[in-house]
Amino acid sequence: MRLLHTADWHVGKAIGGRSRADEHEAVLAEIADIARREKVDVSIVAGDLFDTAAPSPESERIVYRSLLELARHAPVVVVPGNHDSDRRLAAIAPLLDLAEVNVRCFVERDSIELTTQTGEALRLALIPWLSQRYIVKAAELMAKDAGDLTGQFSSRMRSIVTALTEGFSADAVNVVVGHMTIAGGELGGGERTAQTIFDYWVDPTIFPNTAHYVALGHLHKAQQMAGPCPIHYCGSPMQLDFSDKQEAKGVLVVDATPGAPATVRTVPIASGRKLRTLAGTIAELTSMVGTADDAYLRILVNESARVGLGDEVRELFPSAVKVIIDHDDPKVVKPGRSDRATTSPHDLFTEYLAERDIDDPRLVALFDELYEEAHAPHPA
Repeated sequence: MRLLHTADWHVGKAIGGRSRADEHEAVLAEIADIARREKVDVSIVAGDLFDTAAPSPESERIVYRSLLELARHAPVVVVPGNHDSDRRLAAIAPLLDLAEVNVRCFVERDSIELTTQTGEALRLALIPWLSQRYIVKAAELMAKDAGDLTGQFSSRMRSIVTALTEGFSADAVNVVVGHMTIAGGELGGGERTAQTIFDYWVDPTIFPNTAHYVALGHLHKAQQMAGPCPIHYCGSPMQLDFSDKQEAKGVLVVDATPGAPATVRTVPIASGRKLRTLAGTIAELTSMVGTADDAYLRILVNESARVGLGDEVRELFPSAVKVIIDHDDPKVVKPGRSDRATTSPHDLFTEYLAERDIDDPRLVALFDELYEEAHAPHPA
């Protein structure tokens, strides 16, 4: 059978205050077209459909229509990521189920079993994003240090994976779908660091060799992880942050049959504007005009700050979304805080901590969880 693996859409994420809704629609339409062209049997979305747990109506329209479009070509399987609201997705799951979009928002003992149009059996162990507070008791969070918690989180994740995969059999294609961090994985750019490293690492050996394929989301760089079976991050389908240097984006197409290793190939995605950085003096930057196509630009200006400098740069590069004074003279005063109107609460909080010389990723993780809980929909 043939599977399509995608993840980390982050619909609703802006860049420098500019909406990227049109790009997301184009990228997701291209993914649906790949599913059609490749004649896939099942499409997998491994978390972070949205960029925030309280998405705008526009973001919800884009995501839900995209899932329905994917389901026109083959059944769809979805798990939420750390940016998604599991309760919000659970509320709409019964409606999506009518269109063969299978959403598993919470850890459940039973796996999903699907039968393709050609009669092949597919067994899926589905693991949505699990926070430290979900998997480790509050008292243990308070009492143990980071090293103990890392081992405890990984150990309990191993138990969960073992329980969910114990029904894997030789006469079916067995797939694990999860949103998590595998030790040794490389960041792609734009991930929430505090929910990606340290306490959230799990060892790749938690997956059994009976799995034909492990479809992961969370890290935005496409990569294969070493382990007892094929383990892949598909990466984000478009650049989400200027720290993401992987301009070539795509989805993974997986061919798997019982009793044989899965084969995996990347199908590139052409939609989505690139994010590029240009640096130099005004004179040097002037010589670069016309070299960046339609990419969004971050401009590092190697000159002393002066009134109107930003306007000069934006006149040269209308697609510049960030203009930063990057002068090596220590006497040059660089801009301070970000514009609150266009900066996420997460980034504002990390800037606040940096100004006070506080380096505590677990504090940032707690802020993210509390912020998302405060903005998540509550049942009536």
